[in-house]
Amino acid sequence: MGLCCDLSGIGKKFRRFSKELIPMGLGRIFIPSALSWKWVHEGLNKMKPGHLWLRLALLGASLPAALGWMDPGPSRGLNVGVGDAQAEESRSFEVTRREGLSGHDGLPASCGKKFCSRGSRCMISRETGEPECRCLEACRPSYMPVCGSDGRFYENHCELHRAACLLEKKILIVHSKDCFLKGRRMPPCLNAFGFGDGSSNALLRNGLGAESTEVVQLRLAPEERVSVATVTVGLSIVLTCAIRGDLRPPIVWKRNGLALNFMALEDISDFGEDNSLYITKVTTVHMGNYTCHASGHDELFQTHVLQVNVPPVIRVYPETQAQEPGVAASLRCHAEGIPMPRITWLKNGMDVSTQMSKQLSLLANGSELHISSVRYEDTGAYTCIAKNEVGVDEDISSLFIEDSARKTLANILWREEGLSVGNMFYVFSDDGIIILHPVDCEIQRHLKPTEKIFMSYEEICPQGERNATQPCQWASAVNIRHRYIYVAQPALNRVLVVDVQAQKVLQSIGVDPLPAKLSYDKSHDQVWVLSWGDIHKSHPSLQVITEASTGQGQHLIRTPFAGVDDFFIPPTNLIINHIRFGFIFNKSDPAVHKVDLETLVLLKTISLQSHGCVPRAMAHSHLGGYFFIQCREDSPPASAAQLLLDSVTDSVVGPNGDVTGTPHVSPDGRFVVSAAPSSPQLHVQEITLQGHIQTLYSLPLSQGVSDVAFQPSFTQGNQYYVYASADMEPDLLFLELSTGQMGALKNLQEPPAGPAQPWGGARRIVRDSGLFGQYLLTPAQESLFLINGRQSTLHCEVSGVRRGTTAVWVGEV
Repeated sequence: MGLCCDLSGIGKKFRRFSKELIPMGLGRIFIPSALSWKWVHEGLNKMKPGHLWLRLALLGASLPAALGWMDPGPSRGLNVGVGDAQAEESRSFEVTRREGLSGHDGLPASCGKKFCSRGSRCMISRETGEPECRCLEACRPSYMPVCGSDGRFYENHCELHRAACLLEKKILIVHSKDCFLKGRRMPPCLNAFGFGDGSSNALLRNGLGAESTEVVQLRLAPEERVSVATVTVGLSIVLTCAIRGDLRPPIVWKRNGLALNFMALEDISDFGEDNSLYITKVTTVHMGNYTCHASGHDELFQTHVLQVNVPPVIRVYPETQAQEPGVAASLRCHAEGIPMPRITWLKNGMDVSTQMSKQLSLLANGSELHISSVRYEDTGAYTCIAKNEVGVDEDISSLFIEDSARKTLANILWREEGLSVGNMFYVFSDDGIIILHPVDCEIQRHLKPTEKIFMSYEEICPQGERNATQPCQWASAVNIRHRYIYVAQPALNRVLVVDVQAQKVLQSIGVDPLPAKLSYDKSHDQVWVLSWGDIHKSHPSLQVITEASTGQGQHLIRTPFAGVDDFFIPPTNLIINHIRFGFIFNKSDPAVHKVDLETLVLLKTISLQSHGCVPRAMAHSHLGGYFFIQCREDSPPASAAQLLLDSVTDSVVGPNGDVTGTPHVSPDGRFVVSAAPSSPQLHVQEITLQGHIQTLYSLPLSQGVSDVAFQPSFTQGNQYYVYASADMEPDLLFLELSTGQMGALKNLQEPPAGPAQPWGGARRIVRDSGLFGQYLLTPAQESLFLINGRQSTLHCEVSGVRRGTTAVWVGEV
């Protein structure tokens, strides 16, 4: 075998080749200039086919760290912004969140809370004096070549990120052999050694010395196999893999078994020079497990458990109340946060815990302050304070004690603010609209079918031909910020707007034929309307009513989506108050389609084909970012179970165990209850504050479930009951979710017959009364039953209401 260049110069040529070849090194390779022919000859003789050094280099392997000349460093999970003084300038990660720091690392103090992406840095605008992100003017000269997703070759990472900033587009790091070798000729002397073909990797795989048998030796200390990282919502975090070793291949990161490295994710950036995982603006959907392993060596992996802390958010009820001496009064405070907040109460600034007595007590872990018999001295401002490790929130509930409370100034103001028309059930029945006061069990107002619509002077339910009376037909109704109710009238091709304050029908909005489903997008103040077109759903359409809370002057937008069978908009709660995306799906299409709720643009299609699942219904929990998809019953038997979808990656995780039925998620996102009319089984799961799904229990039932509603516990803070109506029997089940303790309310008369129309929905609905309400409503054939959720007993029956299968709760307004 001959050489194409003299032996004395091989080290020099080898160094130059290495410098051009390594795309993601952390430093330059040092190879002695005097290489002996014996060394080269023995190394060549020990080559093994099938391992390619060039492939490892192109994937981004860092030879200095791999050869042991540079330690990649220990694993770490840290909040970006705490500051890493040793970080390379090429990362351009100088500006993140540095709360409480001024002028850190030479940054202007006002940039301390300004986050700028790599390739840019924070500067103070001369015009406005405000911090703003500007692209880097230049990068520090260094040669650590990388390939971009735009097909260009960059001398280092900083140049790639700077180009992305200047071009205002995302450029990812890719490991492309064609990109890397474009325009670069390999030294002929190295071609003679076999570099560049499939048999050339032996030097790397088997070692550069005659004594080495295996260079790729990976290490992970036992104590580092699981790493727990905690970050506060809204901040950023870096996860670094602790796997080390000679010639360590590039790191692969996974979430729920799905590789993240080559996904174009909005909130998870590329993986940097040290193969770290960067998550920007963390939310509760990011919590869960992330694993890392060296490419091709997934048997050795590290698990990072990402925990997300959330400062408390609270609501108090009532904000103001007036009571007469001697009656009982309760002040309630609902708090959510991670970790679970601790609640304390102050009365006029003084801690009430020092005033506990038989008269004054704290219930449900402090979430309710109960006064058994109020006295004049109980008048005051009661402050609820919720606190956890990352924040505090507080609000005031005022109590006035005066004789003839209904005639006092405090109570007059209370009523003038509109509170007297709140806390009602609106029930849409055959005979018009029933406004029901649950405490007194009285119909406060009855809007009959012949009553006129305020703006158009049409009747609420017009008579048929020849003045023949006919029952009202309702399909779906939604509450709009406790100001208005939008309700669909499918046979009349319109949506009515009910004014809660005036307790009248304000106007009607004409929509496409047969509106069957409404949903309120609170984040964008718009009502989505699904119309079937005809009874066979042959011409479905999806429309959006904008500015829904204004009550008038709304606009109707017809979306471009065709063939829509159903849609899903995730609900908001105390922690998640803005939703960006919704989902639509078709009757025969095994996929869900992700839609931008603001622009009404289709973003992507997520295929469910591999699981044979045609979606029927969806639910969502912000804890861990899970979507629960119910497959249609006519899907293949193998796909009968629910599917789990990860909202971080928009990818299917797999079946949700053996759970079937329609998923329902509790308001705080912690509990998932799945049941269906066709299945005599009720499944209860819990999502932990670490983002893990665990099955609590499955209960056999005598028959299927028609509908469910959640009721906050009055004895345990942050716990829930679920009430479930039987599909065919007159029973109502109730279940304490955390314990599985179950009871039943028997003989609530037969459920309404039907559904008479295909848009009737659940045969027997169950409606709760909000976060602080204690009553639930369920209809029978010709009456309404009200349940006292605090005592799990029947409260009363209101007769003379036929087929009240559409109902809405309206709270304080």
